[in-house]
Amino acid sequence: MKMLINVAETVVADALRGMAAAHPELVVDVENRVVVRRDAPVAGKVALISGGGSGHEPLHGGFVGPGMLDAACPGEVFTSPVPDQMVRAAAAVDSGAGVLFLVKNYTGDVLNFRMAAELAEDEGITVASVLVDDDVAVTDSTFTAGRRGTGATLFVEKIAGAAAEEGAPLERVEAIARRVVGASRSFGVALAACTTPAKGSPTFDLPPGQLELGVGIHGEPGRERCAMMTSREIAEVAVDAVLDDLQPELPVLVLVNGAGATPLLELYGFAAEVHRRLADREVAVARTLVGDYVTSLDMAGASVTLCQVDGELLRLWDAPVQTAGLRWGR
Repeated sequence: MKMLINVAETVVADALRGMAAAHPELVVDVENRVVVRRDAPVAGKVALISGGGSGHEPLHGGFVGPGMLDAACPGEVFTSPVPDQMVRAAAAVDSGAGVLFLVKNYTGDVLNFRMAAELAEDEGITVASVLVDDDVAVTDSTFTAGRRGTGATLFVEKIAGAAAEEGAPLERVEAIARRVVGASRSFGVALAACTTPAKGSPTFDLPPGQLELGVGIHGEPGRERCAMMTSREIAEVAVDAVLDDLQPELPVLVLVNGAGATPLLELYGFAAEVHRRLADREVAVARTLVGDYVTSLDMAGASVTLCQVDGELLRLWDAPVQTAGLRWGR
């Protein structure tokens, strides 16, 4: 194993110290594992909080800042954060307008965010929660009851974050987040497994010359394992899987997301094939984002996420954002 780390036991804490050094606009509590925008709480603003296991960077800490999240709670690698982190985050960012938890559909995240909501309510904080479950590959999988939460998390955090930044009340921000979840679908492909610092070896066996169709962001099994295909063939499988489930009637946002070890040269080529397939299926594209946003450590592969948008959702997507992992319009 070759990794740019000290020891596996401190990899998350070390990364948080680096984030604090690189981004003084954030308050990074390394000991308690909470990342908060420095100007929080923002008076009159609904606060958005998300979190999950580390290893998916820039999700979620990289999306803390104006226009997206107010706080993020990183767990250990591929391990849910604990309720105390979420309650601490809620107390740090609540301005009295309420807090919205954005939760990816993994069993540990769901249970711990649910407990945190109850604890925060006991402290007088109004909390609403939205579950992200966009992965069309499988219905149930490792760590998950129902569909997994993957790339659409970025769309939810950005669009709901923009609504909150504009001063929308909690009920409105929650409703917008639910609209985005309902309008989004994803499908991922792995070309090579990832390696966690603690294990020191690939998390699953993927023989040379094969790929996993519909893989999860922790390496969970997908629909099938098959021989390696061209970028065009993979794009057809991924796009068709998403469109057959989503059946959009409006233009779509497109996220071509790298799993962590796929060069941008390949991702842009893959994005071209995704656009080609969308044109074949007569689906209009409103915006496209290409890069590593919801990663899986050093996994090679990519995912496609589509979100159909009306004028309001597109306006919120285009609204200014200033975070470590996503920024425009400011």
